[in-house]
Amino acid sequence: MTEPVSTPDKPGSVTPASEPSPGKPLSLADLRALTPARLALGRAGASMPTRPWLEFTLDHARARDAVHAAFDPAPIVEGLSQLDLATLTVASRAANRRDYLSRPDLGRRLDSLSAQRLASAEQGRDVVIVIGDGLSPKGVHAHATPLVRALLPRLAAAEIAVGPVVIASGARVALGDEIGELLGARLVAMLIGERPGLSAPDSLGAYLTFAPRIGRSDAERNCVSNIHRAGLSYDEAAAKIAWLAREGLKLQLTGVALKDESDGTPQLPV
Repeated sequence: MTEPVSTPDKPGSVTPASEPSPGKPLSLADLRALTPARLALGRAGASMPTRPWLEFTLDHARARDAVHAAFDPAPIVEGLSQLDLATLTVASRAANRRDYLSRPDLGRRLDSLSAQRLASAEQGRDVVIVIGDGLSPKGVHAHATPLVRALLPRLAAAEIAVGPVVIASGARVALGDEIGELLGARLVAMLIGERPGLSAPDSLGAYLTFAPRIGRSDAERNCVSNIHRAGLSYDEAAAKIAWLAREGLKLQLTGVALKDESDGTPQLPV
């Protein structure tokens, strides 16, 4: 007999469920408690019920809005100043959001004025933190400053010197390579808005690259992703980023050769 399908209060949310008995098959309620994915939404004829459909379209609209949202560096500059951090504001070659979305290559290089500004800035720190708007400026506004606040004491404990924080508009991940190269950084940590999803339109990611320079590939980076209120916490993310930064500087590499063992569990090579 098929179990009746009920519509959850909010598709995508994780609701508590009682511990399933050993040997007993998982119920739909058990499965919904394990994932934010939309499971067992029910049916209305050949389609889904109205409520799940409206909730899906609302989450889809939020994700689209997050991609097209404007980026305002000012509140981030203000927040970082309260942490006694100097900041530099730069921009990519993407003149506007339309160019940024249609021409990813423009978001990977600095405009000429920004490149000149960084070339004359303070040089030679262990780590340069770059905060870029990416595909979710909303995620950057929400999470970048609290993440930096959690990260700084961990980097200090590892005796890692941090340079001025660079705030970049119209940024793709690879923009950090040019920024790090111009500032003479041993390692760059790019904090950037991730592609919005239906359950998280404001997620932040962190990409670490040793010896940054133009032309680095994604295989030469480590990524800590899914940083948001319902995902990886600031403390958890900061611990992983600090561990990867310390090990990357010690081993002089990042990417596929550096496995995340920040929880003490050795990772097998891929």
